[in-house]
Amino acid sequence: MEIKYSDTKIFSERQLQDLFLSVEWSSGKYPEKLALAMKGYDTVYSAWDGEKLVGMVCAMDDGAMTAYVHYLLVNPKYQGQEIGRTLMQMIKEKYCEYLRITLIAYNDKLRFYEKCGFEKSEDSSPMYITKI
Repeated sequence: MEIKYSDTKIFSERQLQDLFLSVEWSSGKYPEKLALAMKGYDTVYSAWDGEKLVGMVCAMDDGAMTAYVHYLLVNPKYQGQEIGRTLMQMIKEKYCEYLRITLIAYNDKLRFYEKCGFEKSEDSSPMYITKI
């Protein structure tokens, strides 16, 4: 299998639903909202096995200083094949001139992001309001 990478923002609702539910993210229950959201991101990179969407990373930015990685997900059947690391490298290359690339990481994923060059903040914590 050869994984191909793309910068498309156009996905079927089913492709998004399958990917998001594969990692047990509740947002996969709202594929119509996901399809609309993808079009609003500044940057979307995706990984494909043929016609199957197997990974993606999405980022928003202010155009000069800060980029925020909102989603990074890889179908569990494809994890361990450097897909997530490749997607993060694509983000780091695009935003290499920015002062900061930031993200919120689940505690069990900290090692992955540290291997990608991110550092855990000692003086701040993520905060959010969730309606899902």
